[in-house]
Amino acid sequence: MPILDVSELNIVLSVLVPAVCIGIVFGPLVANFLNATRWATGDLTEDQKSYITLGFMRVMMGVQLLIAGYQLPAKYIVSNWYNMALLLVPITAIRWLFTMGCLLATIPKITLLASLTISACVTSIDPVLSQSIAKGPFADMYVARPLREIISAEAGANDGFGFPFLMLAITLMRHTELPGVVTSHGADHKRTLVDAAGELVARAGEVGRLDGGIGKAMVEWLVETWLYVVLMAIPYGALVGFSAGKAINFFLKRRWIDSESYLLFPVALALFIIGTCGCIGTNDLLACFAAGVALNWDGVYLQETLERHDEVNGSIDVLLNFFGFMYVGIIMPWGKFHDPDGTGITVPRLFGLGFLVLVFRRIPAMLMTYKTMPSCIKNWKEAFFMGYFGPIGVGAIFYCEHTKHLFPKLKSADEGEANLLKALEPCVYFLVIFSVVVHGLSIPALDALYRFYKVPPIVEDAVQVQRKTVYVPPPANARPDSADEDYFVAYNRFSRPVPNHRRTVLFNGQVVERLPLVREDDARSLSTISSSEESSDADSVDMDEEKFQAKMRQASLQKLG
Repeated sequence: MPILDVSELNIVLSVLVPAVCIGIVFGPLVANFLNATRWATGDLTEDQKSYITLGFMRVMMGVQLLIAGYQLPAKYIVSNWYNMALLLVPITAIRWLFTMGCLLATIPKITLLASLTISACVTSIDPVLSQSIAKGPFADMYVARPLREIISAEAGANDGFGFPFLMLAITLMRHTELPGVVTSHGADHKRTLVDAAGELVARAGEVGRLDGGIGKAMVEWLVETWLYVVLMAIPYGALVGFSAGKAINFFLKRRWIDSESYLLFPVALALFIIGTCGCIGTNDLLACFAAGVALNWDGVYLQETLERHDEVNGSIDVLLNFFGFMYVGIIMPWGKFHDPDGTGITVPRLFGLGFLVLVFRRIPAMLMTYKTMPSCIKNWKEAFFMGYFGPIGVGAIFYCEHTKHLFPKLKSADEGEANLLKALEPCVYFLVIFSVVVHGLSIPALDALYRFYKVPPIVEDAVQVQRKTVYVPPPANARPDSADEDYFVAYNRFSRPVPNHRRTVLFNGQVVERLPLVREDDARSLSTISSSEESSDADSVDMDEEKFQAKMRQASLQKLG
């Protein structure tokens, strides 16, 4: 009778699908144990719930983006600036316009600018879902590292760069669409203009229609959105992250910081940036990602966390993902998904929108442009993979709630604004849950398909991973080290092997080429031990396995005194 060895299993089902399901079951739709409107002394209003959602998504995404930033290779954004620029500007614009077409084809009663506004909310690739795709067990087995890195980097940066597209549509709506103004001549002309002006004054502040024409709209968009909100966030985040990285390295060399504080530093830095960016009014999401990249600018921080077997940030990542998407399941506006007499939105229309967005939002853009990025996308299959896995998640909800605060309340809105506000929430939230389910279940399905057809995993860049306890199963795309049962030999890890900061793998009696060592002093010890063998035959790397391990242990004991 065959025995199932559970140590060979790898969980490929994303934790986000069960999290959303738990939120739905315990939320108002089923058990009503968790109801966001009751999280106060009295019932929360929709505005209060919206502010809670906006703040929760902001903190969740800020922490995730900073962690994603420092987990990239050192100076990755600079060395891949061309690919990043292509993904963040022209390809994002193509996605924005294609999604607008999907909305106009399925959602009634919305104008062109309203569809552009809703499209901008779901244009960006969700950083949380993308990290689970780029760094999960399936990616370890079958997805090449350059493709994983560009997916992670794009997801981290594009939430900040999606903001200009949102503000362009909103600014044009504010300054170019002036409802109620009759352009015909006659007695009613003056009265209509006065009435329209009175409506503008009656609505408070910088929300709703502001008039001014397309010229004023473009000036406001370029100055306020690009210069202040977007471009100021990048140097601010980079300056804070780089300074923090130098400071923590200074403390590290003098042993002034304990391990717990060192590993929790990214979370503290993310919260600091979120708070300060909120004070000065710039883009905190983009600043957090820039800070994460700058924190690991010289590669030292990531190397040290790998040496310490960092599981702190991974645990925080899982907790934020689980509770964040459980909250999404709780606040899902089920009653707004079918309103044929009001908004005209129905469940069949939303499903049609979901499938159209799945097919046309990202796949055509990637297939049209992948040949311009040969360093990270090798062929059309990788382009299709990257195009298909462009999930919509908490980033879309963040933009949805942010957009609601840029328009007047529904009772004060004109017809065009009212139609936008009524369609915004059901469209965005449905696309989020549609993407979570489809993309969350696609990975297990694809994994089963690859295993059925016996697609070989990627076996490049082998590194040694220490086994924590005897009960720990091998990581994805790994096997026990034949030289030392306390280690696994793992391939195609997301974090690149860094010279002088990893153990050399000796597997089946042969040193794996191009593998780095654990530390500089270990490197010198090993080079001294094996110099005679290497000088005799430069092309031969065969060594006696037991003799090599004994020499390594002897060298370690000598260092310890």
